[in-house]
Amino acid sequence: MLAEEAPMESSGKAKKGNTMGKNTTVLIVDDNAMLRFGLAGAIGHEEGLEVVGEAASGADAYDLYAMLKPDVVTMDYKMPGEDGVECTRRIRADFPDARIILFSVFESEEDIWKAVKSGVKGYLTKNAGAVEDVMEAIHEVADGGTYFPALIAQKIEVRKQQEELTPRELEVLQLLGEGRSNKEILDHFDISLSTVKHHITNIREKLGAADRTQAVVIAYKRGILKVD
Repeated sequence: MLAEEAPMESSGKAKKGNTMGKNTTVLIVDDNAMLRFGLAGAIGHEEGLEVVGEAASGADAYDLYAMLKPDVVTMDYKMPGEDGVECTRRIRADFPDARIILFSVFESEEDIWKAVKSGVKGYLTKNAGAVEDVMEAIHEVADGGTYFPALIAQKIEVRKQQEELTPRELEVLQLLGEGRSNKEILDHFDISLSTVKHHITNIREKLGAADRTQAVVIAYKRGILKVD
């Protein structure tokens, strides 16, 4: 989505909006300056859209949203510090009408599901999204709709049918992914062996795994566990 147009104001700065108030206003949030540059250029050429600000972090994004109240926010998923999901959750907690589209390199069910639960109105992958898709998503979300491409929507529906792991089960699963034994897990949490086995049984059942090894494989595939 890179373009050759002149960049917008530097990150964390607001641009004066359209005096007629007719354009859909957009706030761009991404820690990559070149991606902000390209997206701003593309939006600048789209009739009816106007970039009013750019931010390189979740903190700047929240502050600019509070000041500008843009019609749509394009939000990067992975940023240093507060990521896009956390920032979306925080903005929508204070501004429930916020319309946010998440842009991400992540395509796993779990990452998409976290975004949906945070309240995003659209989800596009940076690997697959064409400029036309981005513009369509912004217009659709600005009009009060949602924008989840077919593959993303399919993953959302699959994830809806799956039972949530509890916070403790997620912690145990993380240790399983590190190759920890039952003894190491019980020592880590200072719990009984029967409790460890109970957590592992629940994890296997919720993930549809035959054993602990398969549970770990499934967790990596779904994006519950990640390779550092």
